[in-house]
Amino acid sequence: MFSAVEWMIAWRYMRARRAEGFISVIAGFSLMGIALGVATLIIVLSVMNGFRIELLDRILGLNGHIAVITSTGTVANYNPLAERVRVVDGVLSVTPLVEGQILATNGGRSAGAVVRGLTSEDLTSRPSIADNIRLGSLANFKGNDAIVLGSRLARSLGAIPGDKVTLVSPKGTVTAFGTVPRLQAYTVVATFEVGMFEFDSSFIFMPLEAAQKYFRMGDTVSQLEIFVKDPDNLLRQRTAIGAALDVEHRLFDWQQSNRSFFNALQVERNVMFLILTLIILVAAFNIISSLIMLVKDKGSAIAILRTVGASRGTIMRIFFIVGTSIGVVGTASGTILGLLFAHNIESLRRAIESLTGNDLFAAEIYFLSQLPAEVDTGEVIMVVCMALGLSILATLYPSWRASRLDPVEALRNE
Repeated sequence: MFSAVEWMIAWRYMRARRAEGFISVIAGFSLMGIALGVATLIIVLSVMNGFRIELLDRILGLNGHIAVITSTGTVANYNPLAERVRVVDGVLSVTPLVEGQILATNGGRSAGAVVRGLTSEDLTSRPSIADNIRLGSLANFKGNDAIVLGSRLARSLGAIPGDKVTLVSPKGTVTAFGTVPRLQAYTVVATFEVGMFEFDSSFIFMPLEAAQKYFRMGDTVSQLEIFVKDPDNLLRQRTAIGAALDVEHRLFDWQQSNRSFFNALQVERNVMFLILTLIILVAAFNIISSLIMLVKDKGSAIAILRTVGASRGTIMRIFFIVGTSIGVVGTASGTILGLLFAHNIESLRRAIESLTGNDLFAAEIYFLSQLPAEVDTGEVIMVVCMALGLSILATLYPSWRASRLDPVEALRNE
């Protein structure tokens, strides 16, 4: 499609010479703009993907995919009910769960927390907890006085495994003088850290029977937590599980409880994509400017080429090669830079924090303790195709204008 002569002439036009220094500077800025735009898009999309995946994994790792609840807040006869749900196709596990809010105190320090009561087998079967024990061991998670604390909650209370932490429940004993809060001391047997601030700073796990006794639930639980094979497609699973339940039971899935949060992430991601695309668009306009100036500067050379037999198509292809080369080199450079940055973003963050002494990624604000990045091959291809497409479109008008240049008029003005 392109001859060797056309490539040679285009290469000569792209080389910087003193007379064309300003044009080359504009072309260089165009290349840098495309490279930075592509790199920034890849980095931002990777970080947004990483946020969504990490938050989803941590939220679903602790909260389950579907919850069976009732209007009264308690689920009776939960063991037979759990057995009926376990045999439903696609269900991985069913966990009877007691949940309640308390105030934890230790040595004059206090913090609000959420207590979750479940059996030792159910707790150890959750990789998000069992694989992230920082101090102590889950082997002692049994009896009526054992608890497991989130690492940040343990630090705020100044508690380590072996310490006694007092739990205060607002639902106490009603007396003639008012309601007396319920207080009971429990032994810390382990601390965990899943890497999500909300969970590490406010969650306490307790054996199921101990939680039933503390919250005076009797032989009932707060809910049944269900994990399924495909949490992204819950419609069929909800229908099958609902058929195994009684009339008073209701289903509440993770998409309902976290819809607004993940919708906000998606909107933010789309807006960032739109804004950053403008960087590439501005760089494409710079390509148009530099090529138009190059056409004006090379008017006599174009006229000479036409007089020695070069066709309009040849002239158009020469300038098309010049403009497209800027776009291709800029896109390739930006892609490499963006991928390198995305794969090493956590190391770069730590290096910047060590140099500046500032916390750039506070877990209290961003929910996660480290900066995630997940490169999506499909999105990278989309960004590359978009940058190349804009670059090619930007070269069409200057190339067409160069091919329409009248050689007689061009030489007359020399």
